[in-house]
Amino acid sequence: MEHHGAGLHRLTKDEQLVEYLKRDYTQADLSPADREMLNYAVKLTLTPWEMVADDVERLRELGFSDSAILDINQITGYYAYVNRLADGLGVELESHWEDDDE
Repeated sequence: MEHHGAGLHRLTKDEQLVEYLKRDYTQADLSPADREMLNYAVKLTLTPWEMVADDVERLRELGFSDSAILDINQITGYYAYVNRLADGLGVELESHWEDDDE
């Protein structure tokens, strides 16, 4: 999460938000749509066999288009895939990731 957190900080310039997202996103000041998007991503990551049509419908009700929901789904799946590849091969991130303000 350190690497991804640095990228998020560069985008948002909100260190408190990044810290909440790194520790416990449920405590962050998020819109209902953003919170549900993260709930969906966590459920898909940790318990994909429990996903149901209502998970998608909740995102639609909060204004996400089918295209946006597909993006959320694919990005979540991609990160799960890449992290499992790296973990399975014992890959470690370099420790010199910097949080520069480009």
